[in-house]
Amino acid sequence: MQAAEERARALLAKMTLKEKIGQVNQRLYGFGIYQRVPREGQEDDILLSEEFKKEVEKFSGLGVLYGLYRADPWSGKNFDNGLTGAYAAKAYNLVQRYVIEHSRLGIPMLLSSECPHGHQALDGYLLPVNLAAGATFHTELLERAYRVCGRQLKEMGVDMALISTLDILRDPRWGRSEECYGEDPYLAGELAKAAVKGIQCEGVDAVVKHFCAQGEGTGGINASAARIGERELREIHLPVMKACARVHAKGVMAAYNEIDGIPCHANKKLLTDILRGEMGFQGIVMADGVAIDQLDVMTGDNVLSGALALRAGVDVGLWDQAFGRLEEAVERDATLTEELDRAVLRVLTVKFERGLFDNPYREESSQGSVYSYEKNTESLDLARESLVLLENRNNILPLSLDCLQSVAVIGPNSDALYNQLGDYTPPVREEEGVTVLEGIRQAVRDYEGRTGRKIRIDHVKGCGLLSTSEDDISRAVQAAKESEAVILVLGGSSSRFGEVVFDSNGAAISGGKADMDCGEGMDVHSLELPGLQNRLAREVLSAGVPVIAVCIQGRPYAITELSQKADGLLCCFYPGMKGGQAVAEAIFGKLSPSGCLPVSIPRHSGQLPVYYNYKASYRAMSYRDLDNTPLYTFGYGKSYTSFSFGNIRLEVPEEGKRTEEMPAITGEQLKSSGIRLHFTVTNTGKMDGFCVPQLYIRQEASGTIRRVKELKDFCKVWVPMGETREGMLALDEEKLSVWNGEMEFKVEPGTFRLLLQDGEGPVWEGALEVASNSK
Repeated sequence: MQAAEERARALLAKMTLKEKIGQVNQRLYGFGIYQRVPREGQEDDILLSEEFKKEVEKFSGLGVLYGLYRADPWSGKNFDNGLTGAYAAKAYNLVQRYVIEHSRLGIPMLLSSECPHGHQALDGYLLPVNLAAGATFHTELLERAYRVCGRQLKEMGVDMALISTLDILRDPRWGRSEECYGEDPYLAGELAKAAVKGIQCEGVDAVVKHFCAQGEGTGGINASAARIGERELREIHLPVMKACARVHAKGVMAAYNEIDGIPCHANKKLLTDILRGEMGFQGIVMADGVAIDQLDVMTGDNVLSGALALRAGVDVGLWDQAFGRLEEAVERDATLTEELDRAVLRVLTVKFERGLFDNPYREESSQGSVYSYEKNTESLDLARESLVLLENRNNILPLSLDCLQSVAVIGPNSDALYNQLGDYTPPVREEEGVTVLEGIRQAVRDYEGRTGRKIRIDHVKGCGLLSTSEDDISRAVQAAKESEAVILVLGGSSSRFGEVVFDSNGAAISGGKADMDCGEGMDVHSLELPGLQNRLAREVLSAGVPVIAVCIQGRPYAITELSQKADGLLCCFYPGMKGGQAVAEAIFGKLSPSGCLPVSIPRHSGQLPVYYNYKASYRAMSYRDLDNTPLYTFGYGKSYTSFSFGNIRLEVPEEGKRTEEMPAITGEQLKSSGIRLHFTVTNTGKMDGFCVPQLYIRQEASGTIRRVKELKDFCKVWVPMGETREGMLALDEEKLSVWNGEMEFKVEPGTFRLLLQDGEGPVWEGALEVASNSK
């Protein structure tokens, strides 16, 4: 068989201009091109829309189809009218066959589908959101979870999974905070690699998004300007894309925002020079929804907008009009043909690589595959490991069921499944999900079944998520007073399943009646708990009984008062379908929490930015009227058990070693050998558990301002009670390099301070001297 690119070049030579333009377009909303038509006593027919047929006819084929399986309130697809079971395969084959048979050259289509934290389809396998995955600090587990997603996507005929991996959370007022792995570029890069490898090893191409610096928006506003320079861009926002390029991500989606005045979709330096030239990326660059049309604010001409994006390096559009008008653009400027051919060649090459010309159809079964959460426990495992224990006063946790006669479960997020699933979530079969209330009830039922002893559970919502009416606060307080302990479940929601108004790209429009405060389009000015939740918490906390607070959220809230008064405090970034089970297991001691914060929690909204890796040129966010530390910092997380570190030694090449106190290594030795920090971890507590060693560096002097602290390696070590495990963290040339004054990425000789810590704080400090190569 000819190589994919050779076959693509041969086919490209036969194509008309209009056919080429069709290949770089993705103009249709796939969920809108079909209709299920009931037939009495038989399975439904599937009819294709006239819009779809006209699009195929216009371009003699179809390049990419977006979101055939997408189901959510914006798409209007649900279990009654969407593609479930056998309907999914039937619809796919119907669409693909129509495209091929109505293409002069018999070119099949590519199918792209949203997979920000699991497949956004009916019966899609869903994971906790990225911020929860970030809290796990567990790359191997995340890769296994995305392998499950990848298998499902592959079986459904998806070619390109659109996965959120690239955004770095620098302002938690941003509604899309939940889509980030955290505030740190190294943590995000390692987790992004895991997600890409998991998806792609199952035969689905990953399209990572969004490129670049979308998490640096002005004031936390979605798609607003990233007012940063090249150094901040390279130090914070580019490393995660570099990590994805290294594991050969097949696609990348450009971001809506501008960087220092240049929109990403028009930024040739970003999309071509840096992405392809520096990082060696060889895949497809996809536009975000209607983003190319938004370039009209620069060009004043939609035709010029399409040409500008194509020249910058965009290969495939999404829902825009501008790429559909590239024929006009070529007529105005024939030199654009070269860029168009380059983009078409990339699209055709992917189609040949994926075998679509040789095997374009899916096998149709009577039911279709079902990915149950019981058989595929990775989603639950992620939820378990994502729980961050922030407070445990007087070791109130875990609660002992043996000593408990009654418990009150209170709060707007105590029994709201969609509030723990995050944005970009399809309709789900609610019987498969577990809320916190249901998790607690199941744990108590299991206990009662073993012991025969009854425990009373009272449930009062207390107040609505965003409501400003008092509702049942008084009833909640009474229930608290009549119980021995309270589980107070607060937080936010990105659920679109309500009275939501949508923008043209599917983002929620704020200001309506939606019971959501997070998600795309839901940026906020304040990080206070929404609605009357602070009042509810204050009155419940004054009831005189132990209170375990659980925050289910898509962003970190400023929970200063709650943190000071709650006996126990668990932070849960949207933990997914089985999140309530994980919370209950933690509360009653079936597991020891092992999550560490992927983002710092501020004391107040006015303290932002509060990320841990600020520049050494200033004293963090130091105000006269506020403590100058975060409420909880990045990497923090308590455990029910305890760990001790021993046998800590820094391994450097023998010829580079100077003294035990100050090992030395030259840049050349660093490049060839690297450095390893060895240690042992002993579980000295009373439960099995995970330990999360983290290695940070700080350079004492350099040619540019370094950060006060930078994460450079981490691992997650399972240590049974009373046992010892070995661990190792590594440093190499890249981890010690810096963008110097000439914007070159190099190691600058000098002294580096090294800090080893786990979730509860520092355990060792050391130093390393990096000498110049000259003798």
